[in-house]
Amino acid sequence: MATLSRADVVHVAHLARLGLDDAELARLEGQLNHILEQYAILAGLDTEGIPPTAQTIELENILRDDVVTASMPVADVLANAAEHDGAQIVVPAILGGDAE
Repeated sequence: MATLSRADVVHVAHLARLGLDDAELARLEGQLNHILEQYAILAGLDTEGIPPTAQTIELENILRDDVVTASMPVADVLANAAEHDGAQIVVPAILGGDAE
């Protein structure tokens, strides 16, 4: 199995928007390569005779039923916003271009 290069780790850190220094990048490179080595060991195991397991414990729905309740007044919500235009919360664009 291929290992990750320093450039690979820098690229992944950039995609994840992580600001890492050289020491952190070196540590992360070692940790990620160790994970890949462990995965390669697991991937090489013969699991032909082992039935697939979707869950190791019984599933139980722990979610409550949806209940319609009154919302907060718009003025109260906007009062907590860093910036608003009177009717909506204004946030910076994240996908490029100008916000409309």
